[in-house]
Amino acid sequence: MNRFLLFVTLFSVQLLCEAQQRTIPLDTAIVTKHSTTIKGQPISYTATAGMQPLWDEMGEAIATLQYTYYKRNLSGDNGERPLLISFNGGPGSASVWMHVAYTGPQVLKIDEEGYPVQPYGVQENPYSVIDVADIVFVNPVNTGYSRTIPASGKDVDRDKFFGINADIKYLAEWLNTFVTRHNRWLSPKYLIGESYGGTRVSGLALELQDRQWMYLNGVILVSPADYKSYGADNALSSGLNLPYFAAAAWYHKALSKEQQAKDLQEILPPVEDYAINELIPALAKGGFISAEEKEAVATKMAYYTGLSKKVILQHNLDIPTRFFWKELLRDRDGMTIGRLDSRYLGLDKMEAGSKPDFNSELKSWLHSFTPAINFYLREHLQFHTDMKYNMFGPVHPWDRRNDNTRDNLRQAMAQNPYLNVLFQSGYYDGATTYFNAKYTMWQIDPSGKMKDRLSFEGYRSGHMMYLRREDLESANEDLRNFIQRSFTKGKAAKY
Repeated sequence: MNRFLLFVTLFSVQLLCEAQQRTIPLDTAIVTKHSTTIKGQPISYTATAGMQPLWDEMGEAIATLQYTYYKRNLSGDNGERPLLISFNGGPGSASVWMHVAYTGPQVLKIDEEGYPVQPYGVQENPYSVIDVADIVFVNPVNTGYSRTIPASGKDVDRDKFFGINADIKYLAEWLNTFVTRHNRWLSPKYLIGESYGGTRVSGLALELQDRQWMYLNGVILVSPADYKSYGADNALSSGLNLPYFAAAAWYHKALSKEQQAKDLQEILPPVEDYAINELIPALAKGGFISAEEKEAVATKMAYYTGLSKKVILQHNLDIPTRFFWKELLRDRDGMTIGRLDSRYLGLDKMEAGSKPDFNSELKSWLHSFTPAINFYLREHLQFHTDMKYNMFGPVHPWDRRNDNTRDNLRQAMAQNPYLNVLFQSGYYDGATTYFNAKYTMWQIDPSGKMKDRLSFEGYRSGHMMYLRREDLESANEDLRNFIQRSFTKGKAAKY
């Protein structure tokens, strides 16, 4: 790998962290040159690892956000080159996950199914979408190396950063500065957000249009978190979990021989149909459901989930996901299954209990991601600092009031005929389930007039579906196709 290193620091700010005085640049850009091969094609690109300030109304810096910007080296301007703006979620999660495991030019050294292997590190990503789009990975305040900058002698104004709407507002302002600095106003622009990042980019789509006058070609929601459905009545939120239960049970061979003999794609459609047309209406009846119907629903749920009819009835047909993770394999081998990816197994102190002791998948991911991102930023991108890279940063309490992000996305689509939306979900994700994502997609536009601009893709993995090698390839290809088909060169934006 040939590298050319350029270091530019405008000025620095001192930040207090963990009772030690450390410094991090307020405004800096470290540029390195790289090459890779994607789909058999040699690709030359420039990586910029930097810090960019966030300014308040008075022109004072109130935060500095870390970003990594990948730009393919091509002759000409950026007018026709798409820009993909990437966020993870949490809230409080760094951009590390999609950066070094999904769309970036380098990915983790892990096995084919996504489990940690040593020696840790990174390797070329032969499926990265940098061949069709430049990418910027953004770390919101207190994630990665991003930090707030309190005024001298004052505490941080939490209302400016730590809430659904505050987060959207300041990130839109920051993106305006980034796009201006890097001369990307003419570029077709795409937002991609994973988990809570789905909430973030749904809100950003309208905020960018209405407050920054910046219009998008696409929004991609990866394993999106939709708090409108999670916070709904149990009849809805619980009923939507059934298809996920069936998928996870099928993966662990916990279903009947008849069900296990079928492919996953054969068993899921009837479960989805049952969840919408029978389970949710049954749950809606609450304690007034007839004994006969309750018995019949419990029998069907047992058939689809691998749980006993007894425990289903004990829960009044409303199975908490945390109980499912503990219960599914309890009587077989005593193992628990993962929350964000139920392919992963955990080992609890006791087989008894109503929830797992820990999230087995997250511990596995941190095992490989943490050393990889620290090594990669320092050794490959030459970004040196003594600040701690926050995989998860201190952002709570988080203000969840006035969440209108789902309708904001609809409004942005209605105002912008160019705007298309893609959902990507793993069938084994038990936190932001794939059927919840489908439900969100159905609810965005109740009129149905924009449904041809909404699409869904599912994968045989979990929340970070790209950790499985087969899905890393297919998910990037789906993303590549989405970008290419929604880049409407020469077509007027009109109905």
